[in-house]
Order: sequence, then C-alpha cells, then structure tokens
Amino acid sequence: MKPAGFDYAVPRTVPEALDALADTRQDVRVLAGGQSLILEMHLQRIRPDLVVDINRVAELDRLSVNDGTVEVGALVRHGVFESAQAAPGPLGTLLSLAVVNIAHPPIRARGTMVGSLAWAHPASEWCSIAAALDADIRLQGPQGAREVPARDWFRGPLKTARRPGELITSVRFPLLGEDTGVGFIEHRRTHFCFAQVAVAAALTIRDGVISEARIGLANCADRPVRARAAEHALVGAEVGSPGTGYRLPEGHPFVRAGRIAAEQDAAPLAEPYADLEYRRHAIAVLVGRTLRQAARGVPR
Repeated sequence: MKPAGFDYAVPRTVPEALDALADTRQDVRVLAGGQSLILEMHLQRIRPDLVVDINRVAELDRLSVNDGTVEVGALVRHGVFESAQAAPGPLGTLLSLAVVNIAHPPIRARGTMVGSLAWAHPASEWCSIAAALDADIRLQGPQGAREVPARDWFRGPLKTARRPGELITSVRFPLLGEDTGVGFIEHRRTHFCFAQVAVAAALTIRDGVISEARIGLANCADRPVRARAAEHALVGAEVGSPGTGYRLPEGHPFVRAGRIAAEQDAAPLAEPYADLEYRRHAIAVLVGRTLRQAARGVPR
C-alpha cells in the first residue's frame, strides 16, 4: 500500500517546528528517523494531515554531558550507542548492551532514541532503560519548555504525556557511578521480532552488599515497567556467589528478585506464542540472569 496524501513541512529551527505543530485541529506527526511512522503510514493505519520533518533542525542532533547527566537530542541515531564510549562510564556500557537488540543496522543507522520514547512501544529497549533510570523527557511547546520524568511519561501502548503542539527535544539520563554494574538481556522468537521480554538492570554493590538496584522491564505490561518491588527486595542483600553454571543457585537474591518482578511488578498478557505462565517464567529467569550480568560488571 501507499500512504494517503499529506502535507509536508521541513523546519530548520525549533521555533519553526513548533509553528508547524501549532495547528492542533489536524493530525500532525513528527518525522525524525521514521522507522515506525513510515511503516504505519504505508499500511494506512496512520493517515496524518501534516508530517513535520525535523531532520534539518541541527540543534537537535547533539549528545552532551552536563552536571551528572547525559542529554540525547531528538536526532541522535540508535547506532551512535553501539560504542560504549558514547556516554561515560557504566551508562555507556548499558546503552551499548541494549542497542544491538534494536532491529538491524540500517534501522539503527536511521532511527532515533527519542523517536522510540515518543512512539512508546511496550517492547522498546530504550523505553525500558528510561523507566529503569527514571530519565527526564524534555519538551518545548506553546506554553514553553517542560520536563516529564519517565515514571509519568508512559501512559499505555503508544501513549505518552506529550501534549498537542509539543516537540520532544531531548532525553536526559543520570550518569551511573563507577561502582555500578549494568546488564541488558532480551528474549525474542527470532532476531527480527519484538522482544517477548527484555530486562535492563543497574546494581551498585559495596562490600558484597547491594546498596542500590534499578530494573526496567520491556513488554511485561502495557507500558515499560520499573520493577520497584524487586528492587526493594534486593537492597541490603548479600550477593555472594552467583555460581558458574547457566542456572542461578536456588534461593539466591537474584532468583527471588526475578520471581517478585514476575509476580508483583509485571502485568504481562498472553500472546499467540507465549501463554501467561510462560511469560511470567521468562520474566523471572531473565531478571535473574540480567542481575547476574550486572553484578559481574561491578569493579572488584
């Protein structure tokens, strides 16, 4: 199929983009990478009146480190994060672990992190990390600039807190301390499928005891989830030895956290290839394995 007819605007500055977005009587869509939007337009599941292409707004193609945060502009492509040096310290490592799970190289070369946050697919890798780290989404609109924390950003499948006429300009992540280990593991049916389950984790361990835990879940509910109950169960736990085999020892804190995440934090739905029992089992297992990956990354 071909897209339905639409008008097309190509602003070169943020104020020009906001002017184009100002007519809220129309269905106006923003085009950055377009890896999700263009497909939906071709299938005519989305029929915008106006597409605002922001690719010539140079100020949005920036990645900067300031005051303990990394700010990612709306035009920074997925592929930038294939290098762990794109962001300092463990945060760069976490982003590099996640990005290789996003589609394939042509899409990573064109799609954007902020576009994923704007699209808000429950299976998005970036959305799970934003939830885990409680990133701040920065917007500009008719009422000026504002920030929305990730915990308030996601409202459901493909639904966010963005208001009509607003443009997402960037996302800010907190830097992670050098005593933090990170992990990211994803399970899917085939390499090119969406994640059935994906888990992002960051652990701070001092003297063998977990002092801080952050866990983000993808495709475990109708939106990205921060597994706060599982995090709470981990804080103060002694890590001990996670074992050398593929399975974690029964009774290990990571196993308990996985079960808590699956039962208390997640709200999965059955799918054609995965019933509810399977989904919860997969969540529990992946949370445990991702925590072990993160613990192994903590400097000794």
